[in-house]
Formats: sequence, structure tokens, C-alpha cells
Amino acid sequence: MDPRIDKLLKLPKKQKIALLVVIVAVEAVALYWGLYLPRQKELQELRAKLDSVQAEVQEKQKIASNLPKLKKEYQQLQKDLESALTELPNQKEIPTLLTSITSVGKNAGLDFLLFKPRAEVPRDFYADVPVDISVSGSFLGVANFFTAVGNLPRIVNITDVSFADIKTSGGRTTVKVNCLATTFRFLDKKETKDEKKK
Repeated sequence: MDPRIDKLLKLPKKQKIALLVVIVAVEAVALYWGLYLPRQKELQELRAKLDSVQAEVQEKQKIASNLPKLKKEYQQLQKDLESALTELPNQKEIPTLLTSITSVGKNAGLDFLLFKPRAEVPRDFYADVPVDISVSGSFLGVANFFTAVGNLPRIVNITDVSFADIKTSGGRTTVKVNCLATTFRFLDKKETKDEKKK
């Protein structure tokens, strides 16, 4: 047998126990520093990741629980957009709208002296469609015309109103009115792109 092992075996019992305690303590410290502490660190990192993932899951669940509400809001916005687009005619509908304006004027008892469309003025997603108008008729007819234009399903603004040639004949007062009627037209995607290129 090895003389060192013999020497250890011949030690008194108390020294053997003390030596065993020291060896176990060294192994315990080595296990603690070598295995336990790195695993604890890894466990803390995993717990932090878990907390982060759980927070993200809760946030996603909140969004998911709001999804029906958001879908309803989206559908309402789509309806509002469709409604707004009905008030902005496209290129094909402009002649019909201008015809409606003249019909409204004639129904109000006015004579059209001038009806001259100007060049369109492009904006972001729409274009101004201005029309110089000159009409002749009674004050009441002019007021009815402006009211009827305001009640059209499309947006038409009347600006630059001026009164001239106020005449009274046979108990009836007539007036000549010059104004600018501006309606708006929705630009399609191609027109918007072309305008941006300019």
C-alpha cells in the first residue's frame, strides 16, 4: 500500500474526522462556486426573460381583447371615408354636378349670364374645381339658389359674391350677381402621383 495512505490511516480518529470535514468543506465550496452560483445566475436571467415574456404576452392580450373594438372603429372609419368620398365627386361626375348647379339656378328663376369653369387647382388628395357664375334674377331667387346649392349632396362653396345692376321694373326688383362656385374633386392615385412628380 502507498505509504501516504498508511500514514493517513494511522492518524488518530479526531484528525481523520477533521480531515474529512475539511475535504467535504472544500468540495462544498467548489460545488457552490463551480455549479450552484452559475446556475443561480442563469436562473435569475431566465426569470427576468420570463417576466419580460409575460409582460409582452399581457400587452398582446390587451391588444387582442381590443381587437373587436378596433375592427368596429375601422369599419366606422371606412364608412365615414365612403361617405366623405360621396361628397367629393370624381372626374366623371363633375359635368353632372355642374349641370345640377345650373338646374338649381333655373329652378330658382334665375337667368345664367355666365357659367365658365376655370382650371382645376390640385391639392393633396383632391382638386378645387372653380366656376365663375353670373346670374340675373330676383333677390329671393338668388337666395333660393344659394340655399339649394348648399343642400346639394356634393360640397359646393359660393364665394366672391358681388351684386350689380339692381333694377326695379313693374314692382319687381332684379339683380345681377357674380360669384365663384367651387366644388371639389377626388384625385385618383395616378393623378396624385403625377402631381407629386411635378
